[in-house]
Amino acid sequence: MRHRKVSRRLGRDTEHHWAILRNQVTDLLKYGRITTTLAKAKELRRVADRMITLAKRGDLASRRKALAFIRDKAIVRKLFTELREKYMDRPGGYTRIIKIGPRRGDASMMVIIELVEEKLSTKPSKLKRERLKKIHDFIERKKKEYGLIKESKGVEAKTSKVEVSNQATETQKEEPQTETKEETSQEKPS
Repeated sequence: MRHRKVSRRLGRDTEHHWAILRNQVTDLLKYGRITTTLAKAKELRRVADRMITLAKRGDLASRRKALAFIRDKAIVRKLFTELREKYMDRPGGYTRIIKIGPRRGDASMMVIIELVEEKLSTKPSKLKRERLKKIHDFIERKKKEYGLIKESKGVEAKTSKVEVSNQATETQKEEPQTETKEETSQEKPS
């Protein structure tokens, strides 16, 4: 029984299995993308990510481990120079699997496995941004409430200007109302 065995056998003996993976990793690192079956791609992803992690370490022992598996000095050189710089900031997930449909002969699911090209950028969702903004505003209000934050003079000046302009518009609104009351009271006695 194969209980707790992680790898896929791919219907081959061990030597053939490792030879296929070795050739596919070499081609993936050489060309950047290859077409294969889904099972082989999932197995290839594990090994390719491990090779890129070795390249990110960059020491001699890692280079020797990569050479023991890849066996092509030019590809290992590319791995430890170009690809190392490219994926230095990325904490994993260096490959992407894209399904392209079943193969015509045996209906095996075919995929394209490729090295990820774009830089990793995280942008919080709109909902998360709004929630963080509410939390930040709440914290600021509480700090002002307890006197932990004093408003700066520039902020006070802006608020006082706004208050003065609001008071001016309120008085302008009130004055015409009082004039109309006076006018109406003068008109009644006459």
